[in-house]
Amino acid sequence: MFSFFLVRRVAVAVLLAHTTVPLWAAEPLSLQEAQRLAAARSQQLVAQDAATMAAREMAVSAGQLPDPVLKFGVNNLPLNGPDQFSLTRDFMTMRSLGVMQEFTRSDKRKARTARFEREAEAAQAGRLLALTNLQRDTATAWLDRFYQERLRELLVVQRDEARLQIDAADAAYRGGRGSQTDLFAARSAVAQLEDRIAQAERQIETAKIQLARWVGAEAAKPLGAPPALDTVRMRAEDLETQLAHHPQIDVLVKQEAMAQAEADAAQASKKSDFSVELMYNQRGSAFSNMISLNVSVPLQWDQKNRQNREVAAKLAEVEKVRAEREESTRMHIAEALAMIQEWHSNRERLVRYDATLLPLTLERTRAAIAAYRGAAGPLTAVLEARRGEIDMRMERLRLEMDTARLWAQINYLIPSGKGMPASVHQ
Repeated sequence: MFSFFLVRRVAVAVLLAHTTVPLWAAEPLSLQEAQRLAAARSQQLVAQDAATMAAREMAVSAGQLPDPVLKFGVNNLPLNGPDQFSLTRDFMTMRSLGVMQEFTRSDKRKARTARFEREAEAAQAGRLLALTNLQRDTATAWLDRFYQERLRELLVVQRDEARLQIDAADAAYRGGRGSQTDLFAARSAVAQLEDRIAQAERQIETAKIQLARWVGAEAAKPLGAPPALDTVRMRAEDLETQLAHHPQIDVLVKQEAMAQAEADAAQASKKSDFSVELMYNQRGSAFSNMISLNVSVPLQWDQKNRQNREVAAKLAEVEKVRAEREESTRMHIAEALAMIQEWHSNRERLVRYDATLLPLTLERTRAAIAAYRGAAGPLTAVLEARRGEIDMRMERLRLEMDTARLWAQINYLIPSGKGMPASVHQ
């Protein structure tokens, strides 16, 4: 007997050890905290930072003169005769040591530096775009899980109420006031709700997996209160001005500047650089040593088909990026207008649900229950009215979830603080 109680006590202790909620799990995960965690975990932001650093390092390197070239060798070494392979007996044989330096024009070096500086700015814009997308995707995942859990809570409440209908149907059947068909119908309604709850739980697990993609293990935390979803930071009448700060547009602006810098560098390349070579030549002791100074200048004899073509290609690339930027701006304006219009429409529908549709379904359910209790209506009418009420509440909650997704897409279309007005309350 003693061993039985001991084993039981150990088993309970082990069970408690494995079921105790960790301290961090008691703290709810807010949307803002989820976005902070996502930014801290993101390797894409690290990659963009590295790209920025690489471009800035290259900007410094591109502004320097090329490395000098050390040259050494033997000139005019005899291959036959009495002085064969002698380094000192023939007066023309020389041991040479020299250095050559290419002098790249300063405007060309400045143009190359500017090109990499524009690349660093483009990488910074890419980081802002990555951060904005990360915030939007994290918010969408957080909201999806929040509303999936609300759907499950709604179904659980409806299931508990439906179980009361089973008790009522069973009592009516036993008292001879109801039929066995009503009892089976009530049980079937509960079974259907159980199935929908199981489906909702699977969707919650999927939503947790999606959230864990951004925040890691802390996706298992309970969620905090949602943000105010009735405000957005964009107005339809100011879209063109606001979208000038869109991260993707900003990336294209920086890419256009980078393409222009490459065109400027190609234009600077039409002017030739020059190289200077200083050579010291040592001969035999009986002969004088010598020094040589050489200057080399490339002959751009076919600029029409070489340098001019390269400049034209770079200018065409500038025009290409400019056209893409303008087209992308138009596309984003149209998409943002559509999202704002849909967000407004959804909010109007939510008001209609709360003011008209839900109260009507609730009154229908109450009327069916009252008729059933007064023996003036069948239980099937109650179950049908209850099913209609559940469907209406779930449709309303799904509409709210779709509206929340639109809120996330609109609010994180442009980063906060980038030429944005105060939140617009609708």
